[in-house]
Amino acid sequence: MSDNQVDIAIGASLKDMRESRGLSAKALAESADVSAAMISRIENGQVSPSISTLSALSEALDMPLVSFFRETATDHVDFTHVKDGQGIHSTRIIDKHSHDFINLASHIRRDLGFEAHIVTMTKQEGRAPTYVGHGVVFMYVKEGEAKFQYGQREIHLKEGDSLTLDCELNHGISEVLSDTFTFLTIKAERR
Repeated sequence: MSDNQVDIAIGASLKDMRESRGLSAKALAESADVSAAMISRIENGQVSPSISTLSALSEALDMPLVSFFRETATDHVDFTHVKDGQGIHSTRIIDKHSHDFINLASHIRRDLGFEAHIVTMTKQEGRAPTYVGHGVVFMYVKEGEAKFQYGQREIHLKEGDSLTLDCELNHGISEVLSDTFTFLTIKAERR
């Protein structure tokens, strides 16, 4: 990016963050001890702000300094569009247990890993796997009932329920109560 494109990107980020917090340029200027005219010039890409100015603005907005550079990091992005009924169909087998899942998304950036699956489990003799890791998991039950173990806690999940959890505790389906149990699971993890 040219210097001017960087200034424009920083200005756009500042304006977006200021407006998302419902602040006027004057209110932000007072909080950051920067002139309102300087805020206007930065937001319009007319000036290259100093690190000390950006630092004061980041403190006033209660956000990381790096947030001003979010539009300057790359000139490309990836996206995945999976149509209904598609995705990568897989089966996980662990001892006497197996379950099917569809990989809907797997997105890895330098700062974040993200994956989404639709999992279908059936009643069976073998015990389902448990997991421990990092990041956060979100689950949404599409069909059926099951018991979910999270550390020492057992949670009864039914159709329409959702669950969000930190991955640091041992977790997983401990028992399928209906003939089939289908859920969407999304995991996000800082890399």
